[in-house]
Amino acid sequence: MGKRKTILSGIQPSGKLHIGNYFGAMRQHIQMQDEGDAFYFLANYHSLTSVSDGEKLNQFTRDVVLDYLALGLDPEKCTFFAQSDVPQTTELAWILGCLTPVSLMEKGVSYKDKVAHGLNPNIGLFTYPILQAADILIYHSDLVPVGEDQKQNIEICRDLAGKLNRAYDKELLVIPKEYIVKSVATVPGIDGRKMSKSYQNTIDIFDEGKSLKNRVLSIQTDSTPLEDPKDPDTCNVFSLIKLFANKNLSDEIADKYRKGGYGYGHAKKELLELINNYFDDARQRRKVLSNDKDYVNDVLKEGGEKARERAESVMEPIRSATGLFRSFTY
Repeated sequence: MGKRKTILSGIQPSGKLHIGNYFGAMRQHIQMQDEGDAFYFLANYHSLTSVSDGEKLNQFTRDVVLDYLALGLDPEKCTFFAQSDVPQTTELAWILGCLTPVSLMEKGVSYKDKVAHGLNPNIGLFTYPILQAADILIYHSDLVPVGEDQKQNIEICRDLAGKLNRAYDKELLVIPKEYIVKSVATVPGIDGRKMSKSYQNTIDIFDEGKSLKNRVLSIQTDSTPLEDPKDPDTCNVFSLIKLFANKNLSDEIADKYRKGGYGYGHAKKELLELINNYFDDARQRRKVLSNDKDYVNDVLKEGGEKARERAESVMEPIRSATGLFRSFTY
């Protein structure tokens, strides 16, 4: 029997998680925890590029842990931890940064896109791909499940791993492979753009009651009259319905669009019911888990210990090769 592949992915605790996070990443993380040696982390260092309130970041981090556990992540099957619990990550990021041409960072599509949308550029945002590379490489990751929009950052990661190996003429780092998640299209937000906390256009996973209803009713649609036929393939509401509905129900609703006499209000009502039904069990589990604060701490503590052990085994030969030394151990 061959070596189990190491799977690595992370998610930023920079606000409440939304259904774009779920269908774009979280669902795949939960499915893949049985397919290899999975390392999933809360990217709280990365969150510092956009969150400067310490109490909020701490709470966001704990909320994400509860979200994952409620949705089915099993800490007995994977290593689930906070990025800041593994100091070897930032240690490796500095070493990689010393080998990274500025021109490589200037080509970053994600950075340029965020700046174009009005986000305040800072050095953390600019060098984000270097820290992301360290996140991946510090565990000798084989497989990195990401969305299409992260493909360039994985290519940068592979490039930096190769640079370090060539610089010291040793195979110090494993060259990872990306695993592009193509199971769903980009999840639209209530304004039609990609669902993102940055755009404040999200529907949160654990929204319920009036809050959830208001968000669903706020989804932008065109002004086609109720009695007229409509194209489901150009409707944001239907794009979201397809995420939750099985094929038969999805086809049935699409037919209603095309026949006319079916308004966007009807579609939003069906979407609201689908969301409520889909996440109902997870909502109940989350409410139970939220009353056991020690459990969250225990999960992160155990995950951090396992992650540090793996990271230290990777960093030790890198320190030796680069000539760095330490007079202490973690």
